[in-house]
Amino acid sequence: MSNLETTYLGLQLINPLVAASSGLTGGLEKIKELEKAGIGAVVLKSIFEEQINNEVTSMLTKDQHNMDYPEAEDYIKNYLRDNSVNEHIHLLAEVKKAVNIPVIASINCVSSDEWTTFAKDFEEAGADAIELNVFYVPTDRNEKPGVVEQLYIDVLKKVKSEVSIPVSVKFGMNHSNIVGMADKLQANGAKGIVMFNRFYEPDIDLDKLELSSSEVFSSPSDIRRSLRWVGLVSSKVTKLDIAASTGIHDGNAVIKQILAGAQVAQLCSTLYLNGAAIIPEILTGISEFMKKWNFKKLDDFRGRLSYKNIPDPMVYERSQFMKYFSNRK
Repeated sequence: MSNLETTYLGLQLINPLVAASSGLTGGLEKIKELEKAGIGAVVLKSIFEEQINNEVTSMLTKDQHNMDYPEAEDYIKNYLRDNSVNEHIHLLAEVKKAVNIPVIASINCVSSDEWTTFAKDFEEAGADAIELNVFYVPTDRNEKPGVVEQLYIDVLKKVKSEVSIPVSVKFGMNHSNIVGMADKLQANGAKGIVMFNRFYEPDIDLDKLELSSSEVFSSPSDIRRSLRWVGLVSSKVTKLDIAASTGIHDGNAVIKQILAGAQVAQLCSTLYLNGAAIIPEILTGISEFMKKWNFKKLDDFRGRLSYKNIPDPMVYERSQFMKYFSNRK
């Protein structure tokens, strides 16, 4: 019988499936449903720094009297922040009492502001780990790439100074040196990374002539966005646990990511599109694959096709793209 147990961020999981931070992990009943279906761990719905800041601005501009008092902004900001954090803490405590799987708190960060100190409250409420969901859009043409990277490091270091539980960082692929970025995160205390974040992306509605949101769900083909980098980073930054994310819709996608070197796979879009029933289907697919190849545990094939373990690692490098098409008739 296949053994699907694994570890992630030092936590023991019954299998490598992790429910990513989303609306599906924002309520106790939904999380209990995910656990019943067989999920290995959950990342709670994020607390959003950017959203809190936008709410502060909205409340201040709605009432001109607020703008006349310097103390008003601080009061409103602290009230909204404390209220959001308390809601998160309440959910976290509820979930920890109700389920037996690891529960990871999530913080969506755009700065290393003092509010990150609330990570300590998440730890005290029972969080098994913290996932930092960092995204920053540089709009200043004079801003240097190193400044952007430093923001991620500053957020990580600030949270690490507050907590003793493991911390992972979820980031996007818009970095000039992803392997180097992973290495810096590991050097500054990250226990793991999530590759990659799926950010809001704008579109244009031609009927209304206004900005709108593009498709929010990933497609199975989006696995190409992370598979290469999982294979590279797992080979070059070996002390990091990697959670593969984006485009993981079925058992085959999870298997591919583990073959590339991932420790776990985060599920989101497929849970929205197919419901919790997809979880046992994915687990069955992994078990059947392991039986076919006579693998007894996940470590028997984890990283088997990573950058360092294949005969020709050039297949992971971009130049191979041109060779592929130049050889086609």
